[in-house]
Amino acid sequence: MSLLRFLAATFKIALASLITGAGLSFFDLSSAELLARIGMTPADLWAYIMRGVTWAVPNILLGSLIVVPVWLLTYIFLPPRGDA
Repeated sequence: MSLLRFLAATFKIALASLITGAGLSFFDLSSAELLARIGMTPADLWAYIMRGVTWAVPNILLGSLIVVPVWLLTYIFLPPRGDA
């Protein structure tokens, strides 16, 4: 059932994005123009995204060195809970 909820949420986000994009297109607004209004360029946005990714990936991997083994031990040694 959770896959169905995930797909429904994904569809709703895609539909909202499509409607918003169509509305912005109707008013002749582009993503470059919107970025220019806040003082950014597409290259600046890409640089910020890449900077975020290069910061996040090593930290995710570092955290997973602790989280995954703890989860695995918990999964193995704790008795399963009932679906009450």
